[in-house]
Amino acid sequence: MDDSTSDLMGIGAFGRRVGLAPSALRFYDDCRVLLPAHVDPVTGYRSYSPDQQPRATLLRGLREAGLALTDVVAVLDGTPEEARAVLERHHVAVREARRATDAALGAALEGLPPGPGGTEFTLGGAELASAARQVAPAAGRDPAHPVLGRVLVEFDRDEVRFVATDRYRISLRTLRPRAATGPPGRLLIDADTLVALGTWTARAAEVTLVARPGGATLTVRHPGGTREVPVAGGTFPAYRDVLAGLPAPAHRVVVERVRLIAALDACGDSSAVALELGRDRLLVALPDGTPAPIEPAAVREDREPVRIGFDPAVLGAALEAGVGPDVLLEFSEVTGPVLVRSADQGSFTTLVMPVALPPGHPTPPRTSA
Repeated sequence: MDDSTSDLMGIGAFGRRVGLAPSALRFYDDCRVLLPAHVDPVTGYRSYSPDQQPRATLLRGLREAGLALTDVVAVLDGTPEEARAVLERHHVAVREARRATDAALGAALEGLPPGPGGTEFTLGGAELASAARQVAPAAGRDPAHPVLGRVLVEFDRDEVRFVATDRYRISLRTLRPRAATGPPGRLLIDADTLVALGTWTARAAEVTLVARPGGATLTVRHPGGTREVPVAGGTFPAYRDVLAGLPAPAHRVVVERVRLIAALDACGDSSAVALELGRDRLLVALPDGTPAPIEPAAVREDREPVRIGFDPAVLGAALEAGVGPDVLLEFSEVTGPVLVRSADQGSFTTLVMPVALPPGHPTPPRTSA
């Protein structure tokens, strides 16, 4: 072998390095997708160069992802724009197929009689504690509506959702289980009980929860011990219908969470505070008429200011439950709720209903945008 072929590998060695069988390499040679660097004119043996490894590895990955060979060629040899279009189209198709598969399997699982062990899922202890602290403040305290004092826990193989509402706000935190077995389900836990459970699990690396069909308790265990948490009764409000019915947000603004909380705290015992969202600004009208400007990074669809009233205690509690230095506020209309999201943790969301501003409520003076 001369110097020009001294670094070449035989088809077997190259195949082991890139994860492709020799038969696959011969097939891709015949298809003109991955040509050998050298073919012995006498024996017909194929040899490959180390420089071909990235192409071969990408080829294998694309085929494992289910791309047709014509689409693989477009990604390997087309322009970046053509490759992106092919990959995005395939990603959408895969996602839709996964949804259809999940729906079919979920329906089949729900149609089966529940197993004796119920559903078991594992969460991080700190994550569970964080979810409890975030959603519990939104639970109601009205004895006339005891179900509102409970937190809904929904679970399936992909997500565990903690939901609380007092009819003025809805808080939702979503966690991804580290492991899960069994059919999907839902149960209610008293909000204070969930907070106490979070305190108990906070230092555990992992916490396993076992929900048995028709069980009166939720079994929670970690290396420090096991607890049986009472499961409450009642019918939780249809929070999904509320969230699904929200129009697309017309206005989004990111603000410093601490500054907005401080402005709301300055409202004292006032039952209503006006927030005015303008281009690149957010003004809070204090009860004495003093404006509290906050410099946000705002995204607006129009230049007309939006002015909405909120109970400062309710909105402030939603902000307190967030994490990180910033918070994302999404408004759809002046009579609709605001979605409060932790800007660096999109899995936690609180919906806060607006309130009517009393007549004569001070309006913050407007400045040029």
